[in-house]
Amino acid sequence: MLWIIAAVFSAVFAGLTSIFAKCGIKKTDSDLATALRTIVVLIFSWIMVFVVSSQNTITGIGTTSLIFLVLSGIATGASWICYFKALSMGDINKVVPIDKSSTILTVLLAIICFGETSNLWVKLIATVILAVGIFLMVEKKKTEQKAEGKSWMIYAILAAVFAALTSILAKVGITGVESNLGTAIRTAVVLVLSWGIVFARGKHHKIKEIDKKELGFIGLSGIATGASWLCYYYAIQEGDVSVVVPIDKLSIVVTVLFSFVVFKEKLSKKAFIGLLLMVAGTLLMAFFK
Repeated sequence: MLWIIAAVFSAVFAGLTSIFAKCGIKKTDSDLATALRTIVVLIFSWIMVFVVSSQNTITGIGTTSLIFLVLSGIATGASWICYFKALSMGDINKVVPIDKSSTILTVLLAIICFGETSNLWVKLIATVILAVGIFLMVEKKKTEQKAEGKSWMIYAILAAVFAALTSILAKVGITGVESNLGTAIRTAVVLVLSWGIVFARGKHHKIKEIDKKELGFIGLSGIATGASWLCYYYAIQEGDVSVVVPIDKLSIVVTVLFSFVVFKEKLSKKAFIGLLLMVAGTLLMAFFK
């Protein structure tokens, strides 16, 4: 059950990541902040590799594991690219729910790919509850953006698919690989992709303009992200992906609590009901795994 605890800590750190990130991108470009945060994550993850002395096992990583770790990193980068592309083209009220469906897709893929069929009907019922909760949690906001045809939908669907594939590919990639080392290797791939996006969009020159206070929050966000990833990939290595992913997504509970305390942001009744359903679906899946 240690992997369950790791999944819970992953959610806590992921929730803190969102709070720190929000404080760090008030003026700073989000793509640049993501690239800088990934540097911190990479340093943090490699420190953990040396702490547990798993660096000596890097030469023993099989070709298959290495390929899937790299593919997992690429899937993460691809998900980010597609998500922000979809937001730039379509209505956020339609893009976000599709992206959130990655949780549901991950659970279904885990059942199909890894045969995680214990208490199958419970998982399916819990997945439906999660889906309803996610739908209700998505607050509708006014936006002036107009969808350009149906292209935004394609990008949104791809973002969800790549996000789901990230966990599935990582599960295969860290088989027989120390989880901290696997996280470090995967993060290196994400780093290359995130900085590739920054340079491709010509945003690298904005580094000198970053506010020092925001840079500090970006650094804290990176540490929280690194801690979350280390816990997350240990959890999916040792446990069921179909259980770990929903627990990890409960980071939204941490985010909501901190948002209320720090930013005085309140949930609507609809969103609160959605949050309760997400918690209920996750607990159902965790206790009847």
